[in-house]
Amino acid sequence: MELRDIEILLTLAEELHFGRTAERLHLSQARVSQSISRQERRLGGALFDRNTRTVTLTPLGQRLCDDLRPGYGLIRRALAHAADTARGCSGTVRLGAMGALPAELARLVEEFRARHPQCSVEFVEFHFSDSLARLRTGEVAAQLRWLPLPDPGLRLGPVVLTEGRVLAVAAGSDLATRTRVSLEDLAGRTVPDPGTRAPREWLRAMCPERTPGGRLIHRGPPARTFHELLALVADGRVVCPLNAHVLRYYAYPGVVLIPIEDAPRTEWALVLPDSAPAPHVQAFIDTARELGPREMGGGGTRERLPDRTSAGRAG
Repeated sequence: MELRDIEILLTLAEELHFGRTAERLHLSQARVSQSISRQERRLGGALFDRNTRTVTLTPLGQRLCDDLRPGYGLIRRALAHAADTARGCSGTVRLGAMGALPAELARLVEEFRARHPQCSVEFVEFHFSDSLARLRTGEVAAQLRWLPLPDPGLRLGPVVLTEGRVLAVAAGSDLATRTRVSLEDLAGRTVPDPGTRAPREWLRAMCPERTPGGRLIHRGPPARTFHELLALVADGRVVCPLNAHVLRYYAYPGVVLIPIEDAPRTEWALVLPDSAPAPHVQAFIDTARELGPREMGGGGTRERLPDRTSAGRAG
């Protein structure tokens, strides 16, 4: 079995979908199918059970993947180390990220460091209200941003995280007792204004100007940082769609977070300047692309953040 065939096998074992496996490996779906069929003929047994709706590992396939995975990882890392030595790949990747998102990249950073021991990752925080400044000045080599890509002068790298969305409302809002809301519930309500430095199309993807049914959503008072935004929500002056990871990382008195049942999923991708990256930055991008996107938890249940009274007693 060649290294590429092992890669196809292990990727299909993760994705359990021929189309996604082909897309992730930049291959045709026919190439993936041919590789698996060839190995099944060689081994004399099925590695996957597949029908028109599902793909599942057989016991033989599970055992083979379990046996191959450790050795495959060692081979890939050895090749990466050799490539680093040949091209002098070393240095620190400075990556822009908002809020708590660096914690969600632990798996990617760990794998990158394992493959490239002479490299490291340093996170630099940025705010949504001036999201491109550090990338444009070269302070960071890449940024983690939700799609769409807001600037034609930038280059889109791989998607690394995906998640749902929630609506932040005041504890006294008429929506606060709901277990789920719809984007139509934003009709006639007010969302924050992030100012003029944030790309408008990028922000419209999170806070649209109209509901899917065409009803107006008002723009209200300015919020330049996430905590300014939460203060406005708690005061009842705005509501705001947010990414669902806030359920795990943020607690703000008087704010209730409710899953939005019909919101599009957020895709977080690496965004880079439209120029050739340094070798260590390219190595980080390659690692992210090979790992593929990871689904973040959260957003499945309504959560009420602590009210001011309980917060005061706890503090």
